Amino acid sequence: MKIEETILPGVLLVHPDVFGDPRGYFKETWNSRRFADLGLNVDFVQDNVSFSRRGTLRGLHFQNPQPQGKLVQVLQGEVFDVAVDIRKGSPTFGKWFGTVLSEANHLNVYVPEGFAHGFCVLSATALFTYKCTDFYSPQTENSLRFDDPDIGIVWPLNGEPSLSARDTDARFLKDIPDTVLPIYKF
Repeated sequence: MKIEETILPGVLLVHPDVFGDPRGYFKETWNSRRFADLGLNVDFVQDNVSFSRRGTLRGLHFQNPQPQGKLVQVLQGEVFDVAVDIRKGSPTFGKWFGTVLSEANHLNVYVPEGFAHGFCVLSATALFTYKCTDFYSPQTENSLRFDDPDIGIVWPLNGEPSLSARDTDARFLKDIPDTVLPIYKF
């Protein structure tokens, strides 16, 4: 297993060891000891699975207070996964990182607390799974606009995405009160 830094400090690409043969493959998706040895020492309390169709865009979601770090991966299909630094005072505030996650490339992304997260489905369907460092808290959940021009995410979609009502009504980063945004801790 290898962990790789991205352009956003704390957002990590995880390359798991995959052992395959003509029958299929095996990979270890989480091992707290192995991840801690590689510098990712976190406790996960909740696992989630999302099934979506092509063109679905989920996000950009965050919770504050009660932020969630997430270890995300795709079990079936392909998505474009995005993390946005929304920590007030961060040197990378408003910057984003995106990458393709798929059943073929086996990549995982660790999105730390203090980042908004989202993905869009590029394949016919996608089975997306993620581990969270804190429990889902509907009273502290928030959404950031996927098409915020000040952030400038380049989503690889043809046409308009399929959004939930919550994501359709999401706010631009400049319109989210400072009291709702997490604070950068150096």
